[in-house]
Amino acid sequence: MAVNKCIKYCLFVFNLLFWISGCIILGVSIYLKVNPVFGGLLPGLNLLIAVGTIITVLGFLGCFGAIRESRVMLMLFFVGLLLIFILLVIAGILGAVGVNKIEEWLTEKLLPLRNQSSLFQMFMQKLEEQAKCCGLIHGPSDWGSTVPASCDCRDTTQECKLADGQRKVYLRPCTKLVMSVIAKGTVITLGIAFGIAVLMIIGMAFAMTLYCQIGETYATLS
Repeated sequence: MAVNKCIKYCLFVFNLLFWISGCIILGVSIYLKVNPVFGGLLPGLNLLIAVGTIITVLGFLGCFGAIRESRVMLMLFFVGLLLIFILLVIAGILGAVGVNKIEEWLTEKLLPLRNQSSLFQMFMQKLEEQAKCCGLIHGPSDWGSTVPASCDCRDTTQECKLADGQRKVYLRPCTKLVMSVIAKGTVITLGIAFGIAVLMIIGMAFAMTLYCQIGETYATLS
């Protein structure tokens, strides 16, 4: 009994794409980690770096195991995929539960805004100008005693209030906009995670099929 060449090369191509995706995840995570705006604010970057590294290693093991018909490499690949699949399910559950705590996390990490880096403050001011809002959670008070000019109320249709006794600023905080973006991002992330999970199941099926065929081939030859 010979090894099915179609399964062999399908598994190789799958793992090549898997390896490339791991490299992309690793590269983007490292970029965000060293970025002065997002590096200290986005949670889970270290986890993403670890996941990207693991996927890159597993992709290599899968490619090598498929092309060389190595049962050891294929088993390591299968076990690694199974562990990542379980972690992905756990992370999805924890992420769904943790969405409600995002506002609490933002309050703890980002307020008061005047204590954040100048780059993040610039980012917030651009957001305020474009979204016609002020502050992040509670409104202008998030900036403390000095409210930036980006909060100046230039749209009379928006709800505004006096600040510094001289000018009007937007009363609406930007948290609703941020939360809506996060919610959309969560939906997209869950969709991507579901797609990755399906690909993992296919990869595990290919790996185990090829593993069994190699074992039967060796048994026939012996």
